[in-house]
Amino acid sequence: MVTVTEDKLRVVYVGRDIELRIISLLVRAQEISQEVVLVDLGSSDSTIELAEDFGCQVLNYGNQLNACDLAKFLSNSSLSENYNSLIIMVTQEWKLRELPVIVNRSREAWDIYFSFVKSDTAEKINEDDLVIASLGINHLFLSSSGLTGLANSTELSTAMNFSSDYKVRIIESSGQVNLPQRESLATASRFAQLFYWMLETKHPLFLFGIPGIVLFILGYKLSGNVVDTFSELNSVSIGVTLTTIAMTLIGLFAMMVAIILYIMGKQVEQIQSQYKWNKLDDKVS
Repeated sequence: MVTVTEDKLRVVYVGRDIELRIISLLVRAQEISQEVVLVDLGSSDSTIELAEDFGCQVLNYGNQLNACDLAKFLSNSSLSENYNSLIIMVTQEWKLRELPVIVNRSREAWDIYFSFVKSDTAEKINEDDLVIASLGINHLFLSSSGLTGLANSTELSTAMNFSSDYKVRIIESSGQVNLPQRESLATASRFAQLFYWMLETKHPLFLFGIPGIVLFILGYKLSGNVVDTFSELNSVSIGVTLTTIAMTLIGLFAMMVAIILYIMGKQVEQIQSQYKWNKLDDKVS
């Protein structure tokens, strides 16, 4: 039996037009593997540029997409040897939270572990009799020797065609695994995202608007209590009354300042966009 524990792990993403997800995918893969590779299926967006800027090796794949041809492509590429390859098909349905479960395949000492896309038929199937090249890829783990063995297989090969030296398993992919996820303050809710953005940008509605609302409400509430509490005119009642009035007026003034600054900021942004001042400043600098 072939051992795979001494080889390093390589994560291979296969997909196209995933520019919105590629950075998060690469960061997570870099944490768990020694090498990350993107097999691009013909992206028309910025997927390749983002991956290359991140330092990821990109391979352009134009052949028929199946496990056998993909193994031949990787085997004939310039990738380093003595790596276990964890190949993941990135689709709209595949979620990043499934990665830890898939990574466990690299610790189970398989030479070839092929999880294929679940079929629509409800009939029970025998995975060992299925033709590997006809199955859609969900994820695929190959040891360094398993990659060579799958690359040398034929288009009609099944799990039973591999010699006893290979530890092979072909299994239908199960449903998505729901794992408890931790959320940061910035992603917990829409309100948290707005609050974080206002803190970072020093937005006038936050710097002046919120304190103004608080002062105005407190002054308004206290003014009614002052009128009911003090029945005679003295220095204490006058001082408290003036304080509540000042608090209310300061709150009202702060809210007006926040609205004015917000409107002025929007006007300045519109003027800069109209006359392209930002581009002129960049050229001067």
